[in-house]
Amino acid sequence: MSVETTPIPDDLVGPFQIEGEAVRGRLVRLGPAIDEILAAHAYPEPVANLLGETCALAALVGSALKFDGRLIVQAQGDGPVRYVVADYDTEGALRGYCRFDPDEVAAVSKGFARPGARTLLGQGVFIMTVDQGPEMDRYQGVTAIEGETLALCAEQYFAQSEQTPTRVRLAVGQADVGQGLSWRAGGMLIQNIAADEARGSTEEAWTRSQAFFETIGEDELLDPSLSSQTLLFRLFHEDGVRVFEPKPLRAFCRCSEERIRNVLASFEVGEQSDMIEPDGKIHVTCEYCSKVYRLSPDEVKAQA
Repeated sequence: MSVETTPIPDDLVGPFQIEGEAVRGRLVRLGPAIDEILAAHAYPEPVANLLGETCALAALVGSALKFDGRLIVQAQGDGPVRYVVADYDTEGALRGYCRFDPDEVAAVSKGFARPGARTLLGQGVFIMTVDQGPEMDRYQGVTAIEGETLALCAEQYFAQSEQTPTRVRLAVGQADVGQGLSWRAGGMLIQNIAADEARGSTEEAWTRSQAFFETIGEDELLDPSLSSQTLLFRLFHEDGVRVFEPKPLRAFCRCSEERIRNVLASFEVGEQSDMIEPDGKIHVTCEYCSKVYRLSPDEVKAQA
């Protein structure tokens, strides 16, 4: 799709609440950040779509964390895509990576329908990990990959691990906002707040909100000329919706030369020697951002 109007600000994730109802949610819109993440690798379209969805999901869920830390969303299996991971931290930094077999991805991509998460990942597990820093234990929830889409995997995770009724919609695609095609991603999550004595039953409100939620189109989540506020009003104007301050997102990789030196220094001298390239240096490529580090053996030995 080509859009001539001035784009609405991208790379934001924010919460919202249905007025007077026990339903809350979050909405994410990704533009330059997801384009930087996906453009760092020559991913086939189905793989780029899966990784884009994983990044959008990480932002949706991670932005609800009430402490400084990270949320890691990953899935792994025996399919053409061995592993997909997205890493979100509470400062809004986002990165992601996918490991896959190109020939196997091409084989399952022959057809009219784009292969989904289950087809790409095969039999495996969906994992969410909360990391509160080196002084705290990590919390990890694991469920089987049971849905054809990543959104269904996430819904299953919340049903089993959190016992929280949750609906998720994710979308990834390319759009032209005046500078050629670039990747975009979007997502929405709604959750039912548990009933209590003061609130009473929340079932009717949840059923009604899900009906509105079902009308979301992928094009709406990706449209750079459609603001988050306008989209939410379209969906929930009959009940009213309160939109809270969104949080900015950015693509950011944690790799650094110091970290690479530390990793290389952990290898035996003989193993380090085997890594030396014809130019006399050790080359290391970050699997997330594709940045190449070239270090001399002496630099690595000095780090040990």
